[in-house]
Amino acid sequence: MVRRRSLLIVAMLGLLIGIAGCSENDRPLEPPVRFEGNIFATFYQVTIMDPLTQGESLELKEGFLAELESVDQAMSTYRDDSELIAFNEAPLEEWQPLSNELIEVLAISQTVAEASHGAFDITVGDLVNLWSFGPGARPEEVPSDDDLAQQLAQVGFDAVEVDTQNMQARRTRDVFVDLSGVAKGHATDRVAAYLDQQGLEHYLVNLGGDLIARGLRDEDEQTPWRIGIEVPEDGQQRAQHIIPLESMSVATSGDYRNYFEVEGERFSHTIDPRTGRPVTHQVASVSVFHPSNAWADAWATALLVVGEQDAMQMAIENNLKALFLVREGEQWRSIATPEFVNYFGETLVNELGIEQLSAPSLPTAIPQTMPAEQPVTGE
Repeated sequence: MVRRRSLLIVAMLGLLIGIAGCSENDRPLEPPVRFEGNIFATFYQVTIMDPLTQGESLELKEGFLAELESVDQAMSTYRDDSELIAFNEAPLEEWQPLSNELIEVLAISQTVAEASHGAFDITVGDLVNLWSFGPGARPEEVPSDDDLAQQLAQVGFDAVEVDTQNMQARRTRDVFVDLSGVAKGHATDRVAAYLDQQGLEHYLVNLGGDLIARGLRDEDEQTPWRIGIEVPEDGQQRAQHIIPLESMSVATSGDYRNYFEVEGERFSHTIDPRTGRPVTHQVASVSVFHPSNAWADAWATALLVVGEQDAMQMAIENNLKALFLVREGEQWRSIATPEFVNYFGETLVNELGIEQLSAPSLPTAIPQTMPAEQPVTGE
């Protein structure tokens, strides 16, 4: 009798716990629902305005983190078991079957490399490491001319061949493929695609400054998401321009965060594949707006490499929505391509004090506004 009563009590407790668990999972959450954390040596922020329950939010987080883990497993240069490392260690001239996503990113990279005449080049991995910015442990020092010449002789995007039809690729020279200029953008796309598959319509994904916006920040008020283009200054984290974003992504490449100094000279992490050396021009940052963040990421890197005049001409030729921040002494100018102006409208461009490029001439200057004190991560 005592045992039967004990079993009944245990069953009732289990039922109560189950009911409590179900009720907690069914609890509606007040939007926005935000997820934050660290990934790829940077941060992620996912903000969702769609109605969610506690249980749905937990499933969503588990799902998009799995997407990020998949990208890391495929493309990381910091883990020995990644698919990319295996590709880099495979015998030369031998075709290697690769995953769909790695083939996709390699194909994007090679297309941008060709269109940018080698300004974007995924074979710079050994050069990046030589300059102390890669996964290899090196002191922050300037490489010798001999070491640079030796590594530069191997670099060239023609050293990688991609066969998209048969989902395979190969290296024809002993180059180290580094996808850091495009993989984060691809990961941002993957998170957005996952959220789309779950039926979400209003969200903002921010992966280390690469952003994708869907829908609206406030559907009732018809308020778009707003993202900040960061001030290109050391130690600052404020927005130079606040730009509305709806069903669009943006990636920014800049030279003002990751660098080292030797005897007062700054060396940026952005390496010009054509010279083997960090860029030294006056373009502080380039933001590219594109439906795909992987494409935006690769193009932003390419445009930052080539410098002001060549970058603007290249952006015009490739119909890119691009925004440049260019140093002029202690100040800077903001310059937009025609495609940027067409997409966002002359009213906004003029309100923000952004100069407009008129192909193929130099930009026409208009007064520059003061920086806006707004969050950089978007809202």
